[in-house]
Formats: sequence, C-alpha cells, structure tokens
Amino acid sequence: MSSQENQTDQPSDLMSQLLDAALLHVVFDGWSEATFEAAIADTGTNPVLARAICPRGAVDLALAYHRRGDQMMLARLAQSDLSALRFRDRIAAMVRYRLEVADDKEAVRRGVTLFALPQHAAAGAKAVWGTCDAIWTALGDASDDLNWYSKRTILSGVYSSTLLYWLGDDSPDHQATWEFLDRRIDNVMQFEKVKAGLRKNPLLKPLLAGPEWLSSQIKPPAAQDDLPGRQD
Repeated sequence: MSSQENQTDQPSDLMSQLLDAALLHVVFDGWSEATFEAAIADTGTNPVLARAICPRGAVDLALAYHRRGDQMMLARLAQSDLSALRFRDRIAAMVRYRLEVADDKEAVRRGVTLFALPQHAAAGAKAVWGTCDAIWTALGDASDDLNWYSKRTILSGVYSSTLLYWLGDDSPDHQATWEFLDRRIDNVMQFEKVKAGLRKNPLLKPLLAGPEWLSSQIKPPAAQDDLPGRQD
C-alpha cells in the first residue's frame, strides 16, 4: 500500500495497520523505535502521519495492542452466558478471557518489560486500570463512591499478578494459571467477608460511620478520559 493511499485512511485504521505490521517485529526488537520504523516501512505509511498518530512511537502501538485485547475480551463476553456463575466466578472468567485472547505471549512479555521502565510505568498502570474498569463495567458495576476505585484497584492487583504468572506458565492449557487466579480471587473474597463482618459488629459500627460517610462523598470519574493516570 502506498503512502498516498494511507494518508486517506482513518486514524484508527492506520493504527491497526501499523500495529499488525509491528507485531511481526516485536519478537525480535521489542516495542522499540526499530519496530516502529519497520512498521512504517512495511505499511508504506508517511512517517509524518505515523508520528502524528503515534507521538511516542512503539509505546503507543503497545498501548493499542493492549486496548485491542480489551476489545476482544468484551467481544468474547458478548458471545458467552455467565448468568449461572457466581459473581466471583464471572470476574475470574473475564480475567481468563482477557489472557486467552492475547494470542502472542511474546508481544505481551515485551510489553510488560516496556511498561516496567520508570518513564512508561504510568502509561502501563493506566492500561491495566482500563482493563479492570472494562471488566467491572461489563459485569454491571453500579458503585458510585470509593468502592468504584477500590474494586478496580484490587482487581488490578489480581490481574497483574495473574498476568505475570501466566507469562511463565507452561502447564497444559495454562491450568496452573487458572488455579492461581482462583486463589487470588479467594483471597479478595475473604477480605470482603471481613469488611462485611466489621459492618455488622454493633461495637464497631459507630466507629465506621465517619469513614463510610467520607467514602460516599468520593465519586467516580464523569467520563472515561477522566480515569486516574491520565497523561495530559
């Protein structure tokens, strides 16, 4: 495809083309400048246009790859029926869907390495937060206070630890990863049971009134762009 043809493409289409081309090079060069330049060359894209769409080069392509995985996760959910599952099992299923749609483990591994760098850590944290927000939203979370943040923060920890385990898992069908995920979610559910017990305790309930009132005053972002970790 010529650069002249590419200049008429929609930005999202061009991003997808660059991403597909980059994935052929990530295994060798990671999410690097070399990969970005190779994607530009392979697609015949005008370099100025490519830089306009991806100001940070391969970093933006790595983030696009992560968002593509989120979209594929939601598409798989749309084809599934989780209504018979307990809520904790629905969450586990969503995390499993998210990992299973990542068909290029080496691209994911290289992304983890990239976002472990201090200069890209905030972007990586925001990407994980976005995944967890997508999971909670898809499952119908209606929280409108501090719980909106705590749910996503806790799930971010579960997702991140499970992702790292999955990267090193060579068990058949990643069975060891799914068992690890179940244990992490069990830990979270035990914590929630403790919180519920504290609220029911007649001696502790008055002490929790103040913190719970303060919690109710903290509201979630008004829009997706207001998510914590936004880079202006």
